[in-house]
Amino acid sequence: MSKPIYFKPIYQERVWGGRNLDRALDRRLPDDKVIGESWDVVDRDEAMSLIEGGEHDGRSLREIIVENPTAIMGEGYDPERPFPILVKWLDCSDRLSLQVHPPASIAPELGGEPKTENWYIADCAGNASLIVGLRNGATREEFEERLESGTLEACVHRFPVTPGESILVESGRIHAIDAGNLILEIQQNSDTTYRAYDWGRVGLDGSPRQLHVDQSLKCIDWNDFEPSAIKPEDGASVLADCPEFRLLKYDLKAGDDAISLDAGAARLVSVVNGCVRLGEADVPKGATVLLPACDGFDATALEDATLLVTDRFT
Repeated sequence: MSKPIYFKPIYQERVWGGRNLDRALDRRLPDDKVIGESWDVVDRDEAMSLIEGGEHDGRSLREIIVENPTAIMGEGYDPERPFPILVKWLDCSDRLSLQVHPPASIAPELGGEPKTENWYIADCAGNASLIVGLRNGATREEFEERLESGTLEACVHRFPVTPGESILVESGRIHAIDAGNLILEIQQNSDTTYRAYDWGRVGLDGSPRQLHVDQSLKCIDWNDFEPSAIKPEDGASVLADCPEFRLLKYDLKAGDDAISLDAGAARLVSVVNGCVRLGEADVPKGATVLLPACDGFDATALEDATLLVTDRFT
C-alpha cells in the first residue's frame, strides 16, 4: 500500500444546511437537497465509507481493517474495533441547535456514546460566530428557567470567529454553530447528540425537531465557562491534544516545504487549502485521506497549502 486511501463522501441532509460544499470544495452534491454534512471518513453500521480508486476500489473501510489490521492501523490493533475517528465537513447555512454530547461517565446510562470533537473554521462569513460553553456566572437553575422562557441564549457563550481558528469541543460542553460557517470537524466515532434547545425551529418535515432536555441537563458541564478558540501561527502547530486524538496543522509553501509522516501508525490527512502531494497521489482541497500504518509518506505542497494531520487515535 504505497498510496493514500480515498473515500466516497456520504452526504447528509440537514435543516440548517445549504449548497456551499459545491462552491467551496468543488463537490457534486445530490440535486435539490439541503446538505449540511459530508461524512468523509466513517465506520458505522448506518454509514460506512467506501474506498474510491486504487487497489481497494469499492471496498469498505471496515473490510480492509478486518482483513489486515496491522497494515492499516498498526501493531496490536483489534480488528473488531471500528475505526475510531469520524471526519465531517459542515456547511452551516443556518444556526445549529444548542446541544451537548454525553461524557464517557454518563453515556452508558443514557444509552449513548461519548463524543469529543474539534472544529476547524475553514471559511466563514464576516459576522459568523460560535456558541461554546456557558456565560460566566450562569447556573443550572438559570439555564432551566431560561429554557422555559425561551431566552436561553443569555446563558451561553457566543463569540465571533475568523477563518483558521479552531476549538476543541469536549463531551459535556454545551455548543452550537452559528450560520455562515464552513467547518472541518474531527471527532470520535459517535453519533449521539442531545438537543437542549432549537430556537423554535421546525425540521425538514415541518414539525418541531425532537429535544432531549433531560439528557442534556445530565450531560452539561456546569463549570465550563467561556472557552475560546485558538488562532495558530503559520507553520506547524498543535490544534488539539486530547485522549481521543491529536490534531496537528501544517502550512506549507509551494515546492519548498515538506513534512515526513513515518510508518507505524495510521494517520488522517485533511487538506483545507491548496493541494498536497502525498507519496504518488495529489490530494486536493477538501479531501481527507487515510495513510495506512504500514507506509511512510512525504507531503509536499504543489501550491501554498494548509493540511491537518490527525493521529494518536489507535
